[in-house]
Amino acid sequence: MVLGTDSRILTLAFARMADALGNSFLIIVLPLYIASGQVTLAGIVGTELFGFVLRQETLIGLVLSLFGLLNSFGQPLTGRLSDRTGRRRAFVLTGLVLFAIGSAAYPFLTSYWSVLAARAFQGIGAAFTIPATIALVNDYAESDSERGGNFGVFNTFRLVGFGFGPIIAGVVITGGLGAEGVVSYVLGGLTFSGFTAAFAVAVLGAVVSFALVALLIEDPPVAEDAASKDLSIAVMDPDGNGLDSVFVLGVGTFMMATTIALFATLEGPIRMRLDESTFMFSVQFAAVVIANVLLQVPIGRASDRFGRRPFVVAGFVVLVPSVYAQGIVTDPWLMLGARFVQGIAVALVFAPSLALAGDLAGARGSGTTLSVLTMAFGLGVAVGPLASGVLFNLGSFSTPFTVGTAMALFALGLTYWQVEETLAVGEESPRPSPQD
Repeated sequence: MVLGTDSRILTLAFARMADALGNSFLIIVLPLYIASGQVTLAGIVGTELFGFVLRQETLIGLVLSLFGLLNSFGQPLTGRLSDRTGRRRAFVLTGLVLFAIGSAAYPFLTSYWSVLAARAFQGIGAAFTIPATIALVNDYAESDSERGGNFGVFNTFRLVGFGFGPIIAGVVITGGLGAEGVVSYVLGGLTFSGFTAAFAVAVLGAVVSFALVALLIEDPPVAEDAASKDLSIAVMDPDGNGLDSVFVLGVGTFMMATTIALFATLEGPIRMRLDESTFMFSVQFAAVVIANVLLQVPIGRASDRFGRRPFVVAGFVVLVPSVYAQGIVTDPWLMLGARFVQGIAVALVFAPSLALAGDLAGARGSGTTLSVLTMAFGLGVAVGPLASGVLFNLGSFSTPFTVGTAMALFALGLTYWQVEETLAVGEESPRPSPQD
């Protein structure tokens, strides 16, 4: 145990942080790389597809969204396969190799379709890595009374990598904070651009993650029949008590993630409305991550002591006003406050939800069950920016946030009525671990 946490959990957390840093690099780098002219868009931009004229922004959005879509829809399959084989470590390592290959390929790609293919390749890699990693965190919990804390630690490190990645990416590409343009580097007599350096850092993140998992992580014993052959997601509770709690948490997680992602698409309108700088917008964008980094561990451990459901319900209660406020505030500092409060809501929901799903995994299998939540979160992050742009064009500035508020309200009602508590509060280890 290190800092009160299983050393294996810390290893997975460090590995996921390095991987998340590399992926968040690409979220910033790829749009700039495509727009730089190094990737040819001739014959694509301006053409019509299903009644829509393809523009550069649309093509960039497709590259970014494709990763999330393939990642999300692939997770139920890979999660279930990792349950049936019991070889979670192999799935994690396979996904990291696929991600590294995609990152290493970018400097040599000059056509848009090849870049799109490389990003799809990485999305498939993430589908291998994420559910198997989350399942390992769940498998390593010796009792239900540790699960929330484990997920809190794991999510904190992941968010640190994801949150600081874009900042580091900007420094690598331009050569310094506040610098403009793409810098060139010289190493061993070879000259290469900031883009190539950024792609190299993404590869390095995957390599570090691979080394940590390969050297320090082993598969726990898992029964081969731990997961059903049925690839469908259970909607109804097997005991006939309404909807399945994991399905409900998946719906709520999707809606929560969608509300987070509404913000990014509206950078121009938000900066104009609030009369703020690019730096202030970036701080507002990062506020959700900062709140999560600060609160994931204490909230996760508190859910081990006081129960999962109260925190999840409280999270959606806080989410409703925080999303609505973003559509009506006209002061940059109030927007910053609203985003930070939204981050508190996300912290209240996410780690306890993963822990509750882990409590219920049992014979379903950890990878099978937890992939529902990780898939839902990834899908929400992919859908949010697209939904925000469409709603903004159809209505006004506040329309995306008004719809997001309605989604948060729906998630609150559904969670309150259909999610059951899994922890017998007051007992040290109320239920046997899924591996007992």
